Amino acid sequence: MKICFITSLYPPIAFGGATGVAQMEAEYLTNKGNRVFVITTSPDKSYHIEWINNVKVYRLPPSNIYTFYENFKNQNLHGLPSKILWHIIDTFNFKIANKVREIINKEKPDIIHVHNFKGLSTIFFNKIKAPIVFTAHDYSILCPKANLLRSDDTICKKKLLPCSVYTIINRALLDNKIDVVISPSEFLIGKFKENGLFKKAKLISLPNPIKLNKRRSPPKFYDKLRILYVGELSKSKGLHVLIKAFKKISNATLHIYGKGKDENYFKKMAKNNEDMIFHGYANGFEELKEAYERANVTVVPSIWYEVFGMIIIESFVCSTPVVASRIGGIPELVRDGYNGFLFEPGNVDELADILNEISGNPRILRKLEKGARESSKKYDIKEHINKLEEIYRSLTGKNHKRTK
Repeated sequence: MKICFITSLYPPIAFGGATGVAQMEAEYLTNKGNRVFVITTSPDKSYHIEWINNVKVYRLPPSNIYTFYENFKNQNLHGLPSKILWHIIDTFNFKIANKVREIINKEKPDIIHVHNFKGLSTIFFNKIKAPIVFTAHDYSILCPKANLLRSDDTICKKKLLPCSVYTIINRALLDNKIDVVISPSEFLIGKFKENGLFKKAKLISLPNPIKLNKRRSPPKFYDKLRILYVGELSKSKGLHVLIKAFKKISNATLHIYGKGKDENYFKKMAKNNEDMIFHGYANGFEELKEAYERANVTVVPSIWYEVFGMIIIESFVCSTPVVASRIGGIPELVRDGYNGFLFEPGNVDELADILNEISGNPRILRKLEKGARESSKKYDIKEHINKLEEIYRSLTGKNHKRTK
């Protein structure tokens, strides 16, 4: 089967999240004998083709006021007027849309699998005859920022007029263009239904995959509680909640991996506390594996609607339980008392109580470690690819006809 992957970014330009999932799927599908090519954006103004692990990658220049990669690296680089103009141009960018369609017409794929399309124009979906599968990784169809957050990092519970118009435009441009929508969580599917999106597409919940450890994780030590945080250093991720809770417990260390706009704020909160260590940015799961394995618990204290949480299943693979906020798609992954614990978003005291309970309690931790390890098997990339191929085959039969 010949498969076209469309994604805003593709390694080595960016790692993790949706980009990492797209690469993993593309390479595993290729290893199973499928022919996969990728259409993505270029980090500069050049058009070029390259091969990465037997996957052909087309990189297209932006045809906009700045590149998608530029904004990905630093979301504060451009002001609001520039961002609004960028989104308008991107939505109706005939030049880049025609280039995407030109490549598709030349390659003639059996199936098109879209992961993200920002930077590649929404209108490229028009006039595509091949079946289209869309994996939604965030809220980019509903929110220009893709995270349902206001400028002060609080959850946007009531849409402003510009955001409502943005959703209406996307609904008009995407309705009847997509055959199957894959979501990593039921929570995201619920958000699409609330907003009347993809009414005629088949909606499928398929969690993001991960490569399972071929070896067992090394033994843990319980002389003190080793807490791990991995993620963007922004208030929406709730690191300030974790730091406040950490100050209420004893005999513990907090290891923080990541970069972000609020880094200085968090470092100021942790000032003069040698048990809080900022390690900076780690490039992907392989670089983080040792940190996961050393940790007794990973904390995901988000105060925004997390769609899925790759950090959670990465932690599970390393037999490390997770304490996380009860928000978004997180409760679909973390089961209280089995592979971790849940707490109310922003509740410092509840988080501190949980950490105090498991601190110095090897019996509870060993039970949670076993549950975490067992939970990771549900996200095995090999089984994920089998399910993906089943979806493809259901769309490439002779009787396939997109609903009008």
